[in-house]
Amino acid sequence: MNTPAVELVMLVDDNDTDNFISKRIIELTQFAENIVIRNSGKSALEYLEEEKDNDSNIPNLIFLDINMPIVDGFVFLYEFGKFPEHIKKKSKVVILSSSDNKRDIDRIVNNDYVIKFLTKPLAADALKDVQALLDSIKN
Repeated sequence: MNTPAVELVMLVDDNDTDNFISKRIIELTQFAENIVIRNSGKSALEYLEEEKDNDSNIPNLIFLDINMPIVDGFVFLYEFGKFPEHIKKKSKVVILSSSDNKRDIDRIVNNDYVIKFLTKPLAADALKDVQALLDSIKN
């Protein structure tokens, strides 16, 4: 990928190692121009609330973990649904999780804001799939 697929990606995961790996893969593949990292669903929601009137700081893509303390992926998506339409339209959500709980996976992939489920760790091939998906959504 020569031209970045997206301007801004947000990684939402309470695991610093997973965030580091995901960030490096995104950097090495030049998938995004900028990367914002939040270590909790609560922190990610606060970021979106603070930046809601600054469109250039709203992520095009949010990689979201399911299993996090306090505000997990499900609560994040519920709260995300309350944001203004322009944010929900701009920010696509990809679940990036190590969960293999079928009920969790079925429940989260049926969410209106989720475009894809990926298993950790993030890989370059998975980013190509996400890129193709984003291109198909734009067209």
